[in-house]
Amino acid sequence: MDVVRRAFRDECARLEEILRGLDAADLDRPTPCPPWAVRELLAHVRTGAGRLVDMLAAPPPDRAEVDAAGYFGATKFTPEVDGARIDSARREARELVGVPEVAADFARAWRAADDAVAAQPPGRLVRTRHGDAMTLPEFLRTRVVEVGVHGLDLAVALDRRPWLTPTAADVVAGLLTGGRPVPDGLGWDPLTLIRKATGRVAQTERERTLVEESGFRWLSFGG
Repeated sequence: MDVVRRAFRDECARLEEILRGLDAADLDRPTPCPPWAVRELLAHVRTGAGRLVDMLAAPPPDRAEVDAAGYFGATKFTPEVDGARIDSARREARELVGVPEVAADFARAWRAADDAVAAQPPGRLVRTRHGDAMTLPEFLRTRVVEVGVHGLDLAVALDRRPWLTPTAADVVAGLLTGGRPVPDGLGWDPLTLIRKATGRVAQTERERTLVEESGFRWLSFGG
């Protein structure tokens, strides 16, 4: 729990820092997550980062049924769920006009979530909006994925170098690989692995061959 919480805090604090340095034009840049512009992707990330506040205010389920890898299943990526996700971010983005509001709103959301996590006893269980019963650390891993991977998308949109923090990179890479080492010969660092495994950067023919020959399988969002 301490490792995952540190990763969440580090990555959110880094994104908060980035947001405070944006200008108004940055919010309307297109992103690699169409049809969202930066402001809409940020609204989505803000909602995801703050989701634990309401979850932890609700009664816990009796037992955990899904881990972080299972959370990213095909039901999260149906056209209906995707459509609702897109529309929700658009509505929330309209409520935040300028950079100061966007930055402050994100800061409030993730810090409130972190405070809520800090107040929980060991072994706390949560139920997600999709109905998944999970342990708190496993769900928090999914929040590190949301903030970290979408941070890569925001870096592309803002024409900046990726700012993924080392603690978040380790958590996301470990989830994608199931904790297993990547095939010999790839030589990927955690950032490269995450970008390749999530389709943010295309694999070369040689890389695809090495992965196929090794029989390596990583977590596939939506698969």
